Formats: sequence, C-alpha cells, structure tokens
Amino acid sequence: MNILELSEQEIGRRQSLQELRAMGINPYPAAEFPTNAFSTDIKENFKDDEEREVVIAGRMMSRRVMGKASFAELQDSKGRIQVYITRDDICPGENKDLYNNVFKRLLDIGDFIGVKGKVFRTQTGEISVHAQELTLLSKSLKPLPIVKYKDGVAYDKFDDPELRYRQRYVDLVVNEGVKETFLKRATIIRTLRSILDNAGYTEVDTPILQNIAGGASARPFITHFNALNQDMYMRIATELYLKRLIVGGFEGVYEMGKNFRNEGMDKTHNPEFTCMELYVSYKDLLWGMTFTENMLEQICTAVNGKPEVEIDGNIISFRAPFRRLPILDAIKEKTGFDCDGKTEEEIRAFCLSKGMDVDETMGKGKLIDELFGEFCEGTFIQPTFITDYPVEMSPLTKMHRSKPGLTERFELMVNGKELANAYSELNDPIDQEERFIEQMKLADKGDDEAMIIDQDFLRALQYGMPPTFGIGIGIDRLVMLLTGKFTIGEVMLFPQMKPEKKIPQSSPAEWAEIGVAEEWVPVLRKAGFNLIQNIASEKAQGLQQKIGDIVKKYKLEMQKPSVDEVQRWIEKAQA
Repeated sequence: MNILELSEQEIGRRQSLQELRAMGINPYPAAEFPTNAFSTDIKENFKDDEEREVVIAGRMMSRRVMGKASFAELQDSKGRIQVYITRDDICPGENKDLYNNVFKRLLDIGDFIGVKGKVFRTQTGEISVHAQELTLLSKSLKPLPIVKYKDGVAYDKFDDPELRYRQRYVDLVVNEGVKETFLKRATIIRTLRSILDNAGYTEVDTPILQNIAGGASARPFITHFNALNQDMYMRIATELYLKRLIVGGFEGVYEMGKNFRNEGMDKTHNPEFTCMELYVSYKDLLWGMTFTENMLEQICTAVNGKPEVEIDGNIISFRAPFRRLPILDAIKEKTGFDCDGKTEEEIRAFCLSKGMDVDETMGKGKLIDELFGEFCEGTFIQPTFITDYPVEMSPLTKMHRSKPGLTERFELMVNGKELANAYSELNDPIDQEERFIEQMKLADKGDDEAMIIDQDFLRALQYGMPPTFGIGIGIDRLVMLLTGKFTIGEVMLFPQMKPEKKIPQSSPAEWAEIGVAEEWVPVLRKAGFNLIQNIASEKAQGLQQKIGDIVKKYKLEMQKPSVDEVQRWIEKAQA
C-alpha cells in the first residue's frame, strides 16, 4: 500500500509496528493465550475478602497514563473492565521498556492485549484487575471511531447506517447494544430449532442452486452452471424439495436457510434472507395455527423473559391464542368492498377507483393481494392470522374444505407486516398441475413472479403425499419484532449494500497523457487533485509548492518537479 493512501494516524501505527518488531516483539504472535475469565464474570463473582488471580484478553479501549502508573479499559467478548498497570509490576527487572516504550508509546487504542493479574477494588469502588504481566496479542493499524462524551453530549459517534452496515466489525466494537441484538438473534434461532427438534421433526438441507425457481411467487437470481452448460436459479423457497421428503416418508422436516429473491431493497426486505420452512405429515391448518402461536410465545419468552415486546410504543403480545380473520372479511372491514363473488374486472375497476397502480397483467389473486397490502396489512399490530385466501393467490394450497373458491391458508400479520405464511398443503397431483397451468397463463400475460411448472415435483405428488401442514417464517422479521428494530439491516450482520462510492479519479494513464509520471499521481491526489481538470486553474509555482509540502511531510525520497514542468502539466490540463 502506498503511504500516501494512509492517514497520519495509520502511518504512525505502522511506524509503531516497525519499532515493536525492531525490539523483538512479535505484534501478531501465533501462540495460544489461555484466558480463564471474562470481564462480566469477574465483576459478578468478586469478593472483597478473596484474592483471585485472573488471565484476561481483549481490545484496549482507553488509556490514562499517570507517570509510573496507568489505567486502561479492556473490552472482551462480554463487556469491559478496568486494568491498573504500574511500571515496576510489569517490568520487575532493570529493563522498563515494556512500560515506558511499549505500553505508553507504541500501543494504541484498539490493540489486543493479554493481562495476567489480581482482581481488586479501587478507592473509587471500581472492580479492576491489577496487572502483573502484559502481552501484546494483535496490533491495530486503523484507529477506531471512539465516541467521546462531554456534558452528556456524544461526539464522533459511529452512527451512519451505511457505514455501520458496511463496516459491521467496527459497529460491533464501538456501539453498545449491537452485539446484544445478534446474541438475541442466536437465541431465537436456537430456541426455534430446539422446539422443532423436541417435536420430533428432522432438520435437512435442500439445494440452493435449482433448475426451476419454485415454491413461491418471486423473481429469481439467475446464474450459469458451467459444468452442465445451463442456467440455474438461486432458490426463492425450500418448499418443493421439502415436500418431496414428505413424499419419501419423513414425518416432519424443516430447513433453516437462505433464500434469494431478485427484488427491491427497503427497510423490511433484503434480497438474501433467512427463512424457516416446516412440513408435518397428517396435520392441517387448524393444528398449524395452534402450533405456531404456542411456538412464538415460547420464543418471545426465551428472548425477552416474557411473551410481550414493546415496539414503537405498542406492547405486542404473543400470548396464545391469536385473532383469526378471513382475508376477504379483512378487505371488506377496511374498504367496505366485498370481493366475494366478484370478477377480475370488477375487482380491477374498484382498485382503479381507489387510485391504485394496477394493470391488465394482474389476475384476480394479484389484485386481491394488492388491495390487502394497500388497505389492510399495515393495520394489524397484534398477531393476527389472515385466513381463507382465494385459490388464485395460493397455487400450492389445498382447497378449503367448506368454502368453494378459497384455500386453507393463513398469513400471520404482526406489527403491520407478514411474519409467516402457511397452508394445508395441496397433495392432489391433478389439481396441482391445473394450478401450475393457470400460473403459466399469468406468466404469459407478463407476470414475472408467476410460478414455472415443476414436472419432477408433479411426478413426486403422483407417488402420493399424505395430508400435510406447511409453514414458512421469516427469521429476519421475527428478530426485528422480538428486538424492537425497525429496519432489516439492524438484524442482519451483513445486509446487501449498494456498491461503495468512490471518489472520481483520473487514472495514471490519463495523467501520463499530460506528462505526469506515474509516481507523482499519488502525490497529486494527496494534495487534493483527483482529476486532471483540478489542476487547470492552479499557478505553477503554487502547485509545485503543494507537491513539495507532501514530499517533505511524508519524507518521500523524491525530487519535486521544476516549475516549468508543472507549468506544462497545467497548460495541457487546460487544453
């Protein structure tokens, strides 16, 4: 890396790195550093009348040097603890370099250190570790954006969402509460997995690369499989493969994995997301609603200690049972319009009368879905099962046992968003083929989210699939709900981001066209001239002086160009 691409602090840290190596200190040792305590454990188990020796390690987050004694704050994976360091304790012999040079001068905030010492309480009452030994474990070459407080006001906060998500490793270090969110996410997944395992269901893995993007209505990502010379799809759902396993004789199967949908990004959608899908033989939608509400009550309690969570001032209760409401009743309740018995044209006309953006490519199911999304979805704050979806909206769902034209399906709405989608699964292979054909007609009309016929899945159904309940739960949205977060980026460690913005720069080849040698390009950029046209308004002597200042400041072994040479650069930049 060219030194001119570094900040002054980064240059200083690299110089410290060289000095440490010159002293015979390896800034990145390979040996194990065996710790025996964490910061939180030390504080929780401290007893004034008991002397305890501990070995801890972590990142140095602050340092207060007071002559021969100093205080540092060490952050480990669980929290922070103060360390008291004296020169004579860590340097018992004649050589005091470890304290005078290494600790005071060559260590930086963000470095990883190991400390062996005794736990004690300071005169101010703070539980701390009195260091007897100090070891450098890893040198940090970039400075952390440490938040400073003065009169209750925070300065230098690392709070820009784009920076936080792009540099999550920094976000986790400097911002309190971020790690806690992801620890809760782990608890949610662990509890969900435990519930399903204890119920006797088997966790499985199904293909992410698929010949047909099936199991949901969504636009897929397409890639190319070179070995087979064919296009493949990143899966949009795990459903059709999991059902194949039910055909094969599994009592119940589930998968917790990534799905990919080539659609927009917003506060609640990410193209790559985590979903849990579960399929259980011999069960139906009614059993599924009871199972789902009890499962979510257990998960919420495991995460928050109670079956309620507060989001944006609303107390959302996951106590079973949840409200059940047919989708057409929900639309009628919110709009006054009864879709039951209406034709596609009549529903489209109503949508247009409400100023909705609908067109001829949308079938009856899509129009009903748009109506529900526009007028109903955001109004359901408490957990609500929306049930009895029209067959046009549910190509993989069993027909309703008592309501013609409807299906046995629910979507669970919480805090105005869909959390789960579930069916009494369609297991009639002839009916399923007819539904697929109807989907292909929608595709022919221009619906790029319509399903493609999966002939192998139809073949599997013809061997016979037992009555089955199936459900998919969006893990990211579940974590949002149970942690009180409003954007999906807050609960995904590495959400998808737009390409990082780069400062426009003329290339070395372009600079060469006006006579600037390649070695001067980084110098000009460091002086603030990223584009050739930036130097067009400069005076030759002034530009030469700026170049000379950079050469001197960074101690570059270069002879600055003459005024005449710089003048020729400027003239060509003006041309």
